[in-house]
Amino acid sequence: MSVKLVWFGPVVLLALLGVAACSDGDSGSKSTTTSTTVSGMPIPGGGPVPMGRTFISTKVDGTPIPGGGPLTITFKDGRIGADAGCNSHGGAVTFDNNKLTVSGLSSTLMACGDDRQGADGWLSGLLDAKPTWQVDGDMLTLQGNNVTVTLQDKKVAQPDKPIKGTTWIVTGLITPDAQIRSQAIDDAKPTLTIAEDGAVSGSAGCNRMIGTATGAGADLTFQIGTTKMLCAPEVMEVEQAVLKALDGKATATVDANVLTLRNANGSGLTLRAE
Repeated sequence: MSVKLVWFGPVVLLALLGVAACSDGDSGSKSTTTSTTVSGMPIPGGGPVPMGRTFISTKVDGTPIPGGGPLTITFKDGRIGADAGCNSHGGAVTFDNNKLTVSGLSSTLMACGDDRQGADGWLSGLLDAKPTWQVDGDMLTLQGNNVTVTLQDKKVAQPDKPIKGTTWIVTGLITPDAQIRSQAIDDAKPTLTIAEDGAVSGSAGCNRMIGTATGAGADLTFQIGTTKMLCAPEVMEVEQAVLKALDGKATATVDANVLTLRNANGSGLTLRAE
């Protein structure tokens, strides 16, 4: 079968400020406050509040996370975002005495296969139990529902991956109204790699992408072409969404092993490092 290349014009990567319920703040491994009161209540022994930070589990004592996790928890602007390997959960959070209290908890609704299908129940059980919490430097400990979880500051556990030289795998699509994760995206497994010399390669889901990238830092302008083959309708849907997200000016934001792209046309992608 002959292979044709179709060029899609200038493409640039762009930035998403928040994923799921929320994302990392700019405070790195430092807490945003050391106040001994939160919501009008004293914190036993004082100590920093983990607001403005993201933590990733390094150890679980008790019932393990179905599918292996890890548990990722972000605190920002009075809210919590949490993911144990399946859906993203979010809600309002307060630190009353030594209890972490979450209200209005909601989540995405992706069906997760294999062992991950129990991860959401494990996570909601922990948060609903109003676990005790303690911050010690870069470490956060949560204890509740017969589980003790030790987490490390994400900036320490997972330093930011470089945009160039990393193979990125698409994990979600961004529209003006929603962020989408699906089995079709996981099956199509679109990828994007930008070499140090600016050469672009990867897969849009069905067809191979090739081209070049110019620019530096968060502002990269792409000229991308693809082969022209047909795949299953659901794969072609994913491919069209990927190509739409890579069509026009944009910027890129890296948070540990996650690259977020948002296009001026309202489309975007979330990707993780391979």
